[in-house]
Amino acid sequence: MMHGTGMLMMFWTGLGILVVIAAVAAIVVWAVRSTSHANPVMPDVAQQILARRYAAGEIDDEEYQRRLRVLRGQPSGLDER
Repeated sequence: MMHGTGMLMMFWTGLGILVVIAAVAAIVVWAVRSTSHANPVMPDVAQQILARRYAAGEIDDEEYQRRLRVLRGQPSGLDER
């Protein structure tokens, strides 16, 4: 049977394993959360580019509205076949 030093060594080894597992879990959670959030700035930039192209006459009103709906995550209103 283990006495004294053996029990203490087993305790610290178990505690160390738990700390490593918790650290790995924290890193995984942080990585998933940081990559799953969309960058809120990008849609604004895309909408600004779209508005500039519309103002310059590069695209017509229908194309502008369709692309704006796509950027906003709304249905385009077109039948997909």
